Amino acid sequence: MPPPSCLPPTGVDSHAHIFRNDLPLASHRRYSPNYNATVEQYIGHLDHCGISHGVLVQPSFLGTDNHYLVSALRQYPSRLRGTVVVDRDITEGELDKLYDDGVVGVRLNLVGQTLEDYRTTPWQTFFRRLARRQWSVEIQRGMQDLPRILPSILASGVTIVLDHFGLPDSEIDPDNTHHRALLSLLNSEDIWVKLSATYRSQASLTQARTSIHQLCEAYGHSNRLVWGSDWPHTRFEDKTTYRAQFSLMQCLLPNADDQHRVMVENPGKLFHIGRTRDGR
Repeated sequence: MPPPSCLPPTGVDSHAHIFRNDLPLASHRRYSPNYNATVEQYIGHLDHCGISHGVLVQPSFLGTDNHYLVSALRQYPSRLRGTVVVDRDITEGELDKLYDDGVVGVRLNLVGQTLEDYRTTPWQTFFRRLARRQWSVEIQRGMQDLPRILPSILASGVTIVLDHFGLPDSEIDPDNTHHRALLSLLNSEDIWVKLSATYRSQASLTQARTSIHQLCEAYGHSNRLVWGSDWPHTRFEDKTTYRAQFSLMQCLLPNADDQHRVMVENPGKLFHIGRTRDGR
């Protein structure tokens, strides 16, 4: 029997959050949960939809305290990977420990934040440290600002993952200057996009399909697209459900080959699913 961390995936949910409402919250936050979203609940959703693996993303309101997420990775090492939030000056030893626990990326939630100069030595050094571990940098920011910051981050050699279609206003429109600039960057093999949370861009089914079409046109393929449920849909809890988001994915990607790429092949490669944590 293979090690538990290299069980072959039948599907990967690339974006979900877990938390409890009694955990310490970050002082600067835009949202405070009044309910619990536990890993047991999340695993139940995966099981119900026949999805083998998930990637937990540290919610911004928990700041750099990743203990709750890491404890879930340790509890379900065969099924979960993690994307954490860390300080830029985190030590090598701390990064190594997170790697051993199943962390595969770091998140920069830049919504509402002042953008920094990512060309500076401290940032470039930080990104290169992540690149050496084959981690990704996950970015949440409106599409109008992404072309300003992505080239600087890409220069470090790190892989970038864009949350929620890149957060366009409704749909990706090549006639929009900012959208066109982002699409022009997708010839890089180091930019991936999560097909998740259409509700955060107020996109209809038709608009989401248009966005996927534009992404595939820019890439020339669908090999760097992944799907995420965005469970538990913070601030939109009364608007959708896990099952609804899974069903939406099937509507957006009716072709079975596309579904397999976006749900299995692509996230397996990006998040090191299907191999042991030492890279074998």
